[in-house]
Amino acid sequence: MKYSFKTENTCSQEINFDLNDNIVSNIEFIGGCPGNLKAISTLLDGATVDEIEQKLLGNTCGRRPTSCTDQLAKAVRKAYNKNN
Repeated sequence: MKYSFKTENTCSQEINFDLNDNIVSNIEFIGGCPGNLKAISTLLDGATVDEIEQKLLGNTCGRRPTSCTDQLAKAVRKAYNKNN
């Protein structure tokens, strides 16, 4: 199932991804640092919600209390919880 998540306090404005059971794929960041976020999307393609959350939740960017990757971890958990 396709999901769209509006980010907060990051350069990216939105994260789109597919979630099938517990597997995340087709991650796309709208805005942000394109090279880094494309690489992260590729590296995480096929990862589980738990794997993404364990690796990225709480990651910050500069002085911000969050980051694009922290927002991704929150987004996939929210989508997973909504379905289960």
